[in-house]
Amino acid sequence: MAETKPAARKPNPALRLALIRQIHVYLGVFIAPSLLFFAVTGALQLFSLHEAQPGYKPAPIIEKLGELHKNQKFALKPARASKPAAAKPAAAEPARKTPAWNVAALKFLFLVVALSLIASTVLGVWMALTYNRRKRVIWALLAAGALLPALLALA
Repeated sequence: MAETKPAARKPNPALRLALIRQIHVYLGVFIAPSLLFFAVTGALQLFSLHEAQPGYKPAPIIEKLGELHKNQKFALKPARASKPAAAKPAAAEPARKTPAWNVAALKFLFLVVALSLIASTVLGVWMALTYNRRKRVIWALLAAGALLPALLALA
């Protein structure tokens, strides 16, 4: 009699999906702190709230966070050297132009996107902590995702 080989096992698609979902959760909680940071600081930058303007001086922490977002440096921008008084023109400062309606609308749309990204990220972290069996791993990845960028930025 001829021997027959046992049929090869087919991979279980449900197990593959569960593995992919778990990897997604782990990656998501690790990058969540950075994602929140960039969404918040990006929202501030939409309206130039991180830069001093006539009649407005942002808090130093807002300036530093904006500099970290843009240039990966947690420091205040160096102050610009002021021109000598004689070199300044005597004319009045020109009025700031208001942005075109489409630019303002785009800024508000991006603000909605940033706020939605913040809400979605917070909900994702909450779901990971609520519905995952490996809560210690989730907490460890969340802490690592927060501490690693902070340590690198402050080093």
